Amino acid sequence: MSAGRAVPRVLSIAGTDPTGGAGIQADLKSIAANGGYGMAVVTALVAQNTHGVRSVHVPPVAFLAEQLDAVSDDVRIDAVKIGMLATVEVIETVAAWLGRVRPPVVVLDPVMVATSGDRLLDADAEDALRRLLPHVDLVTPNIPELAILAGVPEAAAWTEVLAQAGAVARQHGVRVLAKGGHLPGERLPDALVELVDESVVVTEFPGIRIRTRNTHGTGCSLSSAVATRAAATGDWMRSTAESKRWLAESIGHGAELEVGSGNGPVSHFAGLWERGGLDTRPTAPEVEAAWWEDIAGIRAEIDDLAFVRGLGDGTLGRNAFLGYLAQDALYLGEYARALADAARFAPDSTERAFWAGSAQNAIVGELQLHEHWLAGESGLGSHPDAVTTAYLDHLLASSARGDYRVLVAALLPCYWIYQDVGERLHALSHEEHPYRSWLDTYADPVFAQSTRRAIDIVTRTAASADTATRAAMYDAFLASSRHELAFFAASR
Repeated sequence: MSAGRAVPRVLSIAGTDPTGGAGIQADLKSIAANGGYGMAVVTALVAQNTHGVRSVHVPPVAFLAEQLDAVSDDVRIDAVKIGMLATVEVIETVAAWLGRVRPPVVVLDPVMVATSGDRLLDADAEDALRRLLPHVDLVTPNIPELAILAGVPEAAAWTEVLAQAGAVARQHGVRVLAKGGHLPGERLPDALVELVDESVVVTEFPGIRIRTRNTHGTGCSLSSAVATRAAATGDWMRSTAESKRWLAESIGHGAELEVGSGNGPVSHFAGLWERGGLDTRPTAPEVEAAWWEDIAGIRAEIDDLAFVRGLGDGTLGRNAFLGYLAQDALYLGEYARALADAARFAPDSTERAFWAGSAQNAIVGELQLHEHWLAGESGLGSHPDAVTTAYLDHLLASSARGDYRVLVAALLPCYWIYQDVGERLHALSHEEHPYRSWLDTYADPVFAQSTRRAIDIVTRTAASADTATRAAMYDAFLASSRHELAFFAASR
């Protein structure tokens, strides 16, 4: 589902399959795989496996009615998919409930013929199922089931299938998804057959036979997928087309499951596993804690540098400090440009304003302070040295790739490490400390607030990114942290 779209709540009313490939178990997987929240009401307990059905137990219809009412009394239902309805009483109970609740989308997969060709319903139940059709938006029979609904012999050609689907649509006022899976040959068309202004309209969907034994539960899975997508979009043609593509993908990966020795199930989540993976996304606080801990060694090395120790206790020589400031001033000019690029790439006005303001502060605030200290000094780093150049090249490369997420990760250490070091060193200083004004800048509450905002933006962005992008962000962050260490270490 796309961001901001409500997840459709889809109820499956069907029998069970303990092997998980068909019935309610397949419905729930299909609903989830197609973006819905699945619910289930059991009409029959079926002892079956990939070789076939062994026995069926139908619970009392009073209990079926209680299940249906329990769900609809509490949950707003966006779609219903109906599968196995074994008796007249079961069919009539479901029909009465549909009449009371009137779900906005109802899809019926009429389970009427076994894989062996045996009919599963007696004549009275078949008649009751036909009477259910006016309560249904879409019926998805295979070729033998379509013939029963139409009351004619089984079709032997696609043109006959379409004619029978048209007759059912016209007679019962229901959409029919006609399926060509029982026809011979490599091409297996399906068609959505609808009655529009008293005329039968046919929309065909081409298909190619997939050579596999993993076709158990395909009817259940397809009908559940269409119900879910139709509830989300209201577009039956698009929902059918997308559901067919999803099912073909799932069938193609079914053998990888290695479930059963007969006709195995489809792999409902194969596409999601392949495209999305199984890794969970960390939260923003988890990203923050992990990244900060990962540079603990770098931070310890910075603390141990003679330059940093001397800066903290005020024993650092003036020339060493001014040499550091000269390189930092050169760095800040280019850093401000990288901040401006972040503002340009930012996804919303709030983040755009933050990075733009940071770029201005880097020039107006920090750079002016540096220039004040360097006033009257000459010959102090008019060009960036190798360490400064390497850091700037890293920022330039992060900006040049045009990915906002990676760029802001590269920018973060200049906030985070400086604020951490400056705040701790400021606590050690006194009014007569020779570098107190510089330490005041990085221990200022305003800078701390900006640092907090930068951390929040970057960690939230990383938490919402895909795995590959999050890894690229981490690499950029780690590289900048190492450049910070090198920058401090180069100052003597």
